[in-house]
Amino acid sequence: MAEAWSFQNQVQSVDARLDNGMHVCLRRVRHSDRGQIEKGIGQLSDQSRYLRFFSGSKTMPPAVVERLASVDGTNHLAWGVVNMDANDHPAIAVAHVFREAATSDAGEFAIAVLDQYHGQGVARLLMTALFLDCYCEGLRHLRIETLRTNKKAHGLIRAIGAKPCALEGPVTQYDLVIADAISALQKMDSPTAIPDIMAAFAPG
Repeated sequence: MAEAWSFQNQVQSVDARLDNGMHVCLRRVRHSDRGQIEKGIGQLSDQSRYLRFFSGSKTMPPAVVERLASVDGTNHLAWGVVNMDANDHPAIAVAHVFREAATSDAGEFAIAVLDQYHGQGVARLLMTALFLDCYCEGLRHLRIETLRTNKKAHGLIRAIGAKPCALEGPVTQYDLVIADAISALQKMDSPTAIPDIMAAFAPG
């Protein structure tokens, strides 16, 4: 049973390799990453930025960037992926979960991967780390809002067990049981580094 799992949440970072051999580091987002977050938003294609923020704006208001950078590890959890093979170790992806209320076991999930890294398993590795962290922090359910036109996102979140629960205009809302998502990711053959992420969170 997934609820019997035991994980430890002292993990700060995990080194891994994508299936194409690229060395990446998954790590917790810090407030000092604010500049990287803002830079990353600007590096998204117009389409990817719209699919992530539901806005066509090329930049986000400072308050939005500040909210994304204000991670406390309990009510706001976030992990990023860094390309360790590039000279400047650029951030290539980030995922966030915002707890709905201080005593709630539910949160809201969002993820963004730079366009040139799509289709390489980055999102799945990132979700594995973040969902394990969420589970350690007592979160059990996630709400995911996705534009109906975002076919790739629909396929990915359905693959990890998300169930559509509401439609509002152009947006589909999904409910995801975190334990089910971890189980689904654990069973995937690709990316092959998923077991490395799981092992990093194993106790002892």
